[in-house]
This record gives sequence, C-alpha cells and structure tokens, in this order.
Amino acid sequence: MPPSSTNSASLRRQTRLRREYLYKKSLEGRDRAVYEQKQQLRQALASGKSLPTELRASYDALKKEVDAEDVKTDTQHTRVDDEYGDAGLIEPRVCVTTCRDPSSRLKNFSKELKLLVPNSTRINRGNNTVSDLMQACRQGDFTDVVIVQETRGEPDGLVVCHLPLGPTAFFSLNNTVMRHDLDPPAAPMSEAYPHLILNNFNTDLGKRVGNILKCLFPVPRGDSKRVITFANQSDFISFRHHMYSKPAHDNVALHEVGPRFEMKLYQIRLGTLEQTDADSEYVLRPYQNTASKRNVL
Repeated sequence: MPPSSTNSASLRRQTRLRREYLYKKSLEGRDRAVYEQKQQLRQALASGKSLPTELRASYDALKKEVDAEDVKTDTQHTRVDDEYGDAGLIEPRVCVTTCRDPSSRLKNFSKELKLLVPNSTRINRGNNTVSDLMQACRQGDFTDVVIVQETRGEPDGLVVCHLPLGPTAFFSLNNTVMRHDLDPPAAPMSEAYPHLILNNFNTDLGKRVGNILKCLFPVPRGDSKRVITFANQSDFISFRHHMYSKPAHDNVALHEVGPRFEMKLYQIRLGTLEQTDADSEYVLRPYQNTASKRNVL
C-alpha cells in the first residue's frame, strides 16, 4: 500500500476513534444521573428504608438493571476508562523528545529522562512539527509522549501526552538539578522498574494528575530498590529519584540518583498535543482573587 494511502487510513481511524470518544464523553452526564439513581435504590434496599419518591416511577426498570449487574459492571464507566483502559495490563512505551533546536543542556536533560522512565525511547526532534511527531508515535505504538522545553538553556516545561486519545498535561519546571550537578555525586542509575510514591494528591484533579504520571511507569517487582517520588505541596510537585539499601535489618539508607526538579500543572487538555481545539479539563488561573487561597491538587 502506498505511504499516502497508509497515512490516510491512519488519519481516518484516529478521527473515528476521537469521534467515538467524544460521543461517549457527552453521555457521561446522563450516565452519572442513572448511576446515582441506582446507588439510591441499592441503599434503600440494603437498609430496608422506603424508596425515595422520585424513584418510584422508574423502580421496575432500575431494579431490573441492578439485578443484572455484577461487581465489574455496577461502577460508572467514564472517559478515564477509555484513556487508560490498558493501564497495568500493557507496559507503557514512552517517547521522550525535546522542542526544536534544543541546547546541549536540554539534550542532556532529555537523556536523563530517557534513563529515568523504563521502556522509553529518546528521539531527536529535528524539524518535525507536532502533527508529524504525533503521527510517527502512533505508528510506532507508543502509549505516551514526553516533550521537554526550555528558555535560554534552562529546562522550564514538560508536556505529557497520552496516546491515542489523550489527555495532554502541561507542567512548568523549576529548580532543575541534573545528575552531574548533584552534591554529593549521584548514585549509579538502575534500570529496574521503580516503585512510585504519589504523596498528597487528594482532590479529584490531584488523583487525575497522579494517574497521568503513574501511567508512564510499568508495574514494578516487589524486590525493586528504586523509588520515584511525586510529592505535592501547595500545588507544586517535587520530583525525587532514589535508590535504597539495607545495611542492617533495622536500617535503611537512601541514595539520591537524580535528576530532581519542581513541577506545576497549568493545563490539562482532553485530546492529544496536536488537537489544539480540544476542550480543556483544567487551566491555571493565577490572577483570580481566590487563586492564592485555593489548592487544586
């Protein structure tokens, strides 16, 4: 098949998948209302209380559906299930790249991110546009794309895009310290699958961000001694990477591996990176009167 025909078929498939995803997303409000009615019915039947008045007309239809459901089907199906339905079943494949015309420091930072994330591949961006990059990653069966950005040689942006449907999360970076800048010098980098610590992601948005970050990493083995931490404090996410050892049965020693940096979420878009017209799930609004008093994660 000629390359143009292959690209056209791939584009049609992505358009169809996106259309189906948006249709399912549009039904979430209706499905949520039905789910809440079923929950009220279950609670009334379990407690022996009288049925709420607003449910009496639809009792027969709801009772029939409730009786037909099991443990797996009695929970609400959301767009997150479509986006991350294979999480934990299929190991992620992550593409790590940079903005165009990167500095040597940004190239080194992308190399460290490649070592940081298991099953990742670093590619040179070259002059490829965002659309070309996304299309190549879909054809390469990547599950996520990580793009690092810079200002005057200092890494200051991180984009995490999940394929094929999204979402895309945008973070600013601060206080980036790479491995060779650590004092004392960094411990050797292990390639074992790391354990993840997601600390203080308590809100619905926080759990959403934690899910986006943790799905970059495969499921670790129980005996892995590599630990990656995302710690949220006042909506600033501190990233740390350690190895641990046990010199004695009652003593644990931590060795920082690096790199380390601080992240701040400023947008989540319900789509992939090239879909600039996709809806935004969250946008940081720092100039509102209540912005300084509100923690969103």
